[in-house]
Amino acid sequence: MLNRMLKLALGLALPAMLLAGTASAEIRETTLKFASANNKGHPQVTGMEKFAEIVKDKSGGKIEVKLFPGGVLGGDVQTVSALQGGVVEMLVLNAGILASNVKAFGAVDLPFLFNSGEEADKIMDGPFGKSLSDKLPDTGLVGLAYWELGFRNLTNNRHPVTKLEDIKGLKIRTLQSPIPIELFNSLGANAVPLPYTELYTALETGTVDGQENPAANILNAKFFEVQKYMTVTRHQYNPQIVLISKIFWDKLNDEEKAVLQSAATEARDYQRTVSREVDAKAMAEIKATGMEVSELSPEETQKLRDAVKPLVDKFSGEIGPDTVSLLFKELAAARGQ
Repeated sequence: MLNRMLKLALGLALPAMLLAGTASAEIRETTLKFASANNKGHPQVTGMEKFAEIVKDKSGGKIEVKLFPGGVLGGDVQTVSALQGGVVEMLVLNAGILASNVKAFGAVDLPFLFNSGEEADKIMDGPFGKSLSDKLPDTGLVGLAYWELGFRNLTNNRHPVTKLEDIKGLKIRTLQSPIPIELFNSLGANAVPLPYTELYTALETGTVDGQENPAANILNAKFFEVQKYMTVTRHQYNPQIVLISKIFWDKLNDEEKAVLQSAATEARDYQRTVSREVDAKAMAEIKATGMEVSELSPEETQKLRDAVKPLVDKFSGEIGPDTVSLLFKELAAARGQ
């Protein structure tokens, strides 16, 4: 009887053990490079670290994610090309920068678009965000998830900015993307598009007077060392996108793809939480560095909004009417309108 029970137990257990072994064997030993422009300690990089940790756990240690923060593999535009060529496997960057690859991505750069990060989550995780990601494979890229950089604010080294007129004539570094360039030119500034990796030096040498980034970047990149004044403008919200090279992606089997996709989604929720916690604390820390921080009055904020309204009409044609229509339809739904 005992022998029969042991044989029965083994008979039931062996197929399960074999099945588990087969599933595990599907994941191969792989190493991939994951790049970003921000430095260690930034919420972007914290998200990358979480992603690498989840991938290691889900793959049983078979997939190793090597992190390359701080722009060591090049600026964002350069690294996108490296992904398309299969030289680098992964990258996280501001989604709007992809407008040079897929014009529809310019939609996320439209000024004063989102009222909160939570509102942006609904849009980027829903049909609109998917419609953008679906356009990427034709360009040699695959989108895994949308993370967050946050709301951008203006800094400069010449004078406090408390009204629209104060922006006139300032040389402001912007993202290498058409809408941010046009945005600051329309506010009276002289927009200077530069890679993020070159920004600190440009501020230090006076090549530009100022820049615009979320508070976390101002702290992490130590822009307070070379900037005197900050204005809370929240003129633009930046969703980030986690990209993977299509050349690399196509070499993966379904199980390996599932590990990376689920890890990017899990890390997304963690990264957004960290980003918002850092942003909430950042203003006090920035003030403690000695930077003079100004708040725009509602009237002045409205002046900025009015000044950049023509941008929506101007760029809608380039972005694509269907994309813009879907964006505002999803925004209305998110706001219960």
